[in-house]
Amino acid sequence: MTTATQTAGIAGLTISQRLIAGGLAFLIGMTLLFGVGFASDTRLHNGAHDTRHSMGFPCH
Repeated sequence: MTTATQTAGIAGLTISQRLIAGGLAFLIGMTLLFGVGFASDTRLHNGAHDTRHSMGFPCH
């Protein structure tokens, strides 16, 4: 018995679907970055701060 599987890759998406997915990913990423970076809880802020420094991202 043979079972065929289909996977929908990025090639199967239209340009508008790709733009929507990219825009949503960008918005979620910016929300996380700024939400944690400007958090009033010092543990969250310091964790984000140290992560930015370890990745070589200037934040000062």
